[in-house]
Amino acid sequence: MIKLNNLGAPQGATKERKRRGRGPASGQGKTGGRGHKGQKARAGGGIPAWFEGGQMPLNRRLPKRGFTNIFRQTYQVVNLEMLNRYAEGFEIDAAVLADAGLVKHADRPVKLLARGELTTKNLTIRVDRASQSAIDAVAAAGGKVYVVAGAAEATVESVETSE
Repeated sequence: MIKLNNLGAPQGATKERKRRGRGPASGQGKTGGRGHKGQKARAGGGIPAWFEGGQMPLNRRLPKRGFTNIFRQTYQVVNLEMLNRYAEGFEIDAAVLADAGLVKHADRPVKLLARGELTTKNLTIRVDRASQSAIDAVAAAGGKVYVVAGAAEATVESVETSE
């Protein structure tokens, strides 16, 4: 009977590695399949796959365009349709969203967007950014959105956007 503890590869599926440099009788003795002398015959020798023999390499021949903005702020996106799982009157912030698996990291900024329909009433949502249409949709459902100021926006205060 086959069990997990005695499973093995089928007959002929695996073969032993070649043992090079073990004398002339092995068929892979002396130079061990590396030929005579040269960079590729030496220990630690060899050239990278992208080396072009001294020709100007491709990555240096092609023009470079654009740049990477080191100050770019990336947001974890949460849509309204994702918030229907919460009960009425629930308070939602990044930690709650991370616990539910709606965002990956509780310590990174979250942005609320208006995709889908919000059916849960009276939600209190604290996020770093929110689209105006998302704020309006939460307000229409009787909830409140608090846009919390991040470290990069020190001058912006917490704003209550709905009554």
